[in-house]
Amino acid sequence: MAEGANVRRPGAVLFVCALNAVRSPMAAALARHFFPRAFYVQSAGVKRGDADPFAVAVMAELGLDISRHQPHTFEDLEDSYFDLVVTLSPEAHHRALELTRTMAVEVEYWPTPDATAATGSRAQILDAYRAVRDMLARKIKTRFAAP
Repeated sequence: MAEGANVRRPGAVLFVCALNAVRSPMAAALARHFFPRAFYVQSAGVKRGDADPFAVAVMAELGLDISRHQPHTFEDLEDSYFDLVVTLSPEAHHRALELTRTMAVEVEYWPTPDATAATGSRAQILDAYRAVRDMLARKIKTRFAAP
């Protein structure tokens, strides 16, 4: 799917990653922040992970609080109607395609690095999380800008 001005803004978006602990909750919080009330936003994971303190910390730097986010899976979602599912990891993309094959829903794959794989000092790890956050912010602003 091409990004930019000719892409229709959906009414409901689901961001999905592997564990719903870093990438998808970050993306959901950023989308809500940049486009408040423009569309419904939710996040999920292929499997349920644990809340990630580094993700909470880098989002707090932008004034966004994801500290109460409880990771959950596709199966935990109360609402399953989405116009767009944005997958952020290979396993999430495969699972989303499998789950939506009989539904009229668009699935977009945004390959996104796994910040939890970062090693080094606390500062280096935080930089990896910031890089993911900032990449997601750019993609969200571009993809969902008003046509």
